[in-house]
Amino acid sequence: MNDGAEGEGEASRDFASVAVARGAGGPASTRWRALALCEIANFQSLRRHLGRPRADTLILDLADRMSDLEPGVRSVTAGRSLIELAFEAESPVAARALIERLAACFARSVDLDGERHLIQLVWGIAVAPFGDDDDVRLTEGAEAALEQTRTDSGIVSIDLSQSHAAFDGAALVRELPRAIAAGQLFLQYQPKVNVRREAVTGAEALVRWHHPVRGLILPGEFISAAEDGGEIVGLTLWTLRQVIADQQVMVAHGHDMPVFINISGVLLADEAFVEEACRIVSETGAKVGFEITETAVIRDPDSAIRHLQRFAAIGIPLAIDDYGAGLSSLAYLKQLPATELKIDKMFVMQLTSSNRDPLIVRSTIDLAHALEMEVTAEGVETPAALALLSVMGCDMVQGYLISRPIALDAFIRYLDEEGFKSVATMRPSFGRSENFWRKSG
Repeated sequence: MNDGAEGEGEASRDFASVAVARGAGGPASTRWRALALCEIANFQSLRRHLGRPRADTLILDLADRMSDLEPGVRSVTAGRSLIELAFEAESPVAARALIERLAACFARSVDLDGERHLIQLVWGIAVAPFGDDDDVRLTEGAEAALEQTRTDSGIVSIDLSQSHAAFDGAALVRELPRAIAAGQLFLQYQPKVNVRREAVTGAEALVRWHHPVRGLILPGEFISAAEDGGEIVGLTLWTLRQVIADQQVMVAHGHDMPVFINISGVLLADEAFVEEACRIVSETGAKVGFEITETAVIRDPDSAIRHLQRFAAIGIPLAIDDYGAGLSSLAYLKQLPATELKIDKMFVMQLTSSNRDPLIVRSTIDLAHALEMEVTAEGVETPAALALLSVMGCDMVQGYLISRPIALDAFIRYLDEEGFKSVATMRPSFGRSENFWRKSG
């Protein structure tokens, strides 16, 4: 493989613009959307042998090579060791076959700067018929499939049409307490990087469910089922306790930072939950933050604001999640005791390809700062987006460019090796202007 990669494509979930993959055909209604995530499983080993600068350009070379091999596939890097591939196919079988062809091309060792190295790739694929699933669910499916490669290795694919058909919310609700007791739930952590300090200063904890029969269940399925079935209290308290236990492990490894968990809007009206959550945090002294959505507050504003003030009073930092995704209300925003505002990724991912989204993001950053909040941008996938956010004064970033959500042990290794600094090697400076990225990309 040569070392001629320059820049990186802009990540996008606009599948209507993606060319039809080889072998696809028929009317749009019979085609399938596919999203695949490809990860270099032995990235750390390669970096030790090749050195950080060369290893961090390897992902760009791979993405370029995949685009050359399959011109109908939109291939973009989504982090230091992760590639996102979007394409269309005539069936789930055809989608998997395309990925198998790509995988076969990298099955043998390759020449990297005069030495032979084997690049071990794992692939997670999610497929859905056009019009049958939204982009968030497709992304979650690809993430779940990639996570399953930790035990199954190789290629794992998820047919979301089958998952949806088999979905039984009532059954999941009945199983959830047993799943918690049996240790089927686990947490993954996605780092949050402070833009000015170029350091990981926090993380978001995301709950996952590895079902013994169904495999990985998408969060959107069991969390909504837990809300509807009255099990969200138990699920959230388990998450809170597990985060605190995991934090103790992080501290033992020299990493003491706040970890945020998501709090359902249903819980902001639950007096008993609020009391128990406050008790747990107060007794442990844990550095735990709560993320709440703006729509959660609108459901019952008086109760929600009162309970959020209770959290803030005992030192729990509060973040407004997915800002801009719902009907943002300045009337409620100014009343919330939040210290952080998270801009929804649907704005961030279109920063460098839209005329309006940069204006929205910039004005949101200015508004949050005027309200004495820090701003986190979600869904940061490209150096260009990172550079522009830095110029706009964004405080923190989170997304695939930094890291996908990873298990605790992997997160600790990531922090130990200061893996986030590899992001800096993908662009000359956090502070470069957007014009620089347009020229170099």
